Amino acid sequence: MASMGGGGGGGGEERVTAPYGSWKSPITADVVSGAGKQLEGIAVDGEGRLLWVETRPTEAGRAVLVKESENPRGKPVDIIPKEFAVRTLAQEYGGGAFAVSGNMVIFSNYEDQRLYKQFIGDPFTVPLTPDYGGPLVRYADGVVDSRFNRYITVREDHRDSSLNPTTTIVAIDLHDGDITEPKVLVTGNDFYAFPRINPNGKMMAWIEWGHPNMHWDKAELWVGYISENGEVQKRICVAGGDPSVIESPTEPRWSVKGELFFITDRKSGFWNLYKWLEDNNELLAIYSLDGEFTRPLWVFGINSYDFIRNIGKTNKVAFSYRQKGRSYLGILDDVQNSVTLLDVPFTDIRNIISGPSCLYIEGASAIHPLSIAKVTLNESQSKAVEFSIIWSSSPDSMKYQAYFSLPEMIEFPTECPGQNAYAFFYPPSNHIYQASLDEKPPLLLRNHGGPTDEARGTLDLNIQYWTSRGWAFVDVNYGGSTGYGRGYRERLLGRWGIVDVDDCCSCARFLRVGFDPKVDSGKVDGERLCVTGESAGGYTILASLAFRHIFKAGASLYGIADLSLLRAEMHKFESHYIDNLVGGENAYFDRSPINFVDKFSCPVILFQGLDDKVVPPDQARKIYLALKKKGLPVALVEYEGEQHGFRKAENIKFTLEQQMVFFARLVGNFHVADEITPIKIDNVD
Repeated sequence: MASMGGGGGGGGEERVTAPYGSWKSPITADVVSGAGKQLEGIAVDGEGRLLWVETRPTEAGRAVLVKESENPRGKPVDIIPKEFAVRTLAQEYGGGAFAVSGNMVIFSNYEDQRLYKQFIGDPFTVPLTPDYGGPLVRYADGVVDSRFNRYITVREDHRDSSLNPTTTIVAIDLHDGDITEPKVLVTGNDFYAFPRINPNGKMMAWIEWGHPNMHWDKAELWVGYISENGEVQKRICVAGGDPSVIESPTEPRWSVKGELFFITDRKSGFWNLYKWLEDNNELLAIYSLDGEFTRPLWVFGINSYDFIRNIGKTNKVAFSYRQKGRSYLGILDDVQNSVTLLDVPFTDIRNIISGPSCLYIEGASAIHPLSIAKVTLNESQSKAVEFSIIWSSSPDSMKYQAYFSLPEMIEFPTECPGQNAYAFFYPPSNHIYQASLDEKPPLLLRNHGGPTDEARGTLDLNIQYWTSRGWAFVDVNYGGSTGYGRGYRERLLGRWGIVDVDDCCSCARFLRVGFDPKVDSGKVDGERLCVTGESAGGYTILASLAFRHIFKAGASLYGIADLSLLRAEMHKFESHYIDNLVGGENAYFDRSPINFVDKFSCPVILFQGLDDKVVPPDQARKIYLALKKKGLPVALVEYEGEQHGFRKAENIKFTLEQQMVFFARLVGNFHVADEITPIKIDNVD
């Protein structure tokens, strides 16, 4: 196999020959942790300026609401006072933590979970919801109802039960004066999302679903007519009410003409764009293809499409869809029944918001980290004439472009005959170094969480940290992943811990041996296969190490070791999800790695937040103690103040560095170039 060491730059300079994994790189753990900003919602104010929530690892993960500068070259402006953070804990995963109407912002404050009102440019904040003595009541996914001067939002009430809160749609008075208890408008089901008011304020659409389903399994779209006193009356189930049709409608949105658009997967098994015809209560497919126009509702506030502004009474819809591992941006003319795809450099698009003669899109690509771009449109609002990035999670990332490893989408056979799975493969890349011709690189395989998430093949400095040091890296979309339709996602139902494990092991074998096992065409060293993952991905790691013997070491970040314990402690949102994924009672025992510690045979390092309510700390502690007792090399790192997902820069850095040095010491057979003080490893040190 030819020596790997690709990447841009370097000219004709002779490269330094050094073992894979030992290469020195400027993409340090400090760079990665400092570039770990995330987006948690975007919106446009009354002036047509963009607002967004960004999380800042350097501020202990604080979520800050900021506004686009009026000066094209100016810096964004923080909107909220420093003592506030815009974040909701509804359904534990949050999202939809703020809304904008004109120059008024309404947001959920992280510390107390109360809603506050603030006018842009005015630092004074006004509480809108009662103080319950703690974060017992949470709000998300709200909109302003100007007809009654109130805020319509999803409320999750934990006052009577912490594990089984009551979820409703409520109205909150926006008049200045005494704070009153929110008024319940819709109740009776387990979950609600997307309450949306039509232009004249006389109708409201929303999504609801109930146990044992997750939203993407089966949901319903409802419309209610609003009476003169603000009550929701005469309710109609628009989609999802027919028991013979399995669908998951989502993202209802009213056009300027007052027509209701939404996304559902009722026919093809792919989330496509539809419209409700109110007069005869029929549904019209607006644009259909084998592509996903949205993603699973893990967080509130998803905006996969929007209506373009300044176009009178016509409907032009800006949308994105995902097909075969990449995203596309298009504009639909509902009158002309035509679609135009826009040529933009993003291959992954998450959210879209319409501004004056422009679109704001949240996306990324193989050379663009998570970013917000402004796409200026021509006079007919049908073509992009300018693309400019106004925010980046890592604005300095391009200085490292010479070290970037570009992803290759691979399709590989699985244990299921005729069924392939997908992944993004990143070869080692450093223009300074090369390895000897007789060496193959170590591989780090990553399992995404969810497990209905999706690896998306975009610039992630976490990945480049590994590849620029001489590691190969692969991000797997195992059966159960989003982006390939309902059928692919449902491969995992009843078979969690089997399909995902098989697919990840199949991917590792494919990279180890190549297309033809008789010919040494593999891309990686089969004796140095390592695996990492978070949450559900952490479970897949532990299950792979317990029930298969292909990987040589693993790192589990807040992963699951005991399925029965998880079910007993599970929060409401996912309390029945695990039953759908695991199946029968015997499977809870048979697929829990904690019950088969005797089958583990390789080193494991575990990382856990002590405030995690999704995967509680007992999961990591139990498997750690069991592996330690067995005599395997094992280490456990616990973080005070971290929840499900690490937000603090120092913890992100430490986690990354300790994984690197752990694998290097126990599997890699090389020395790491960085100066890293390793933690104590039980049964080794």
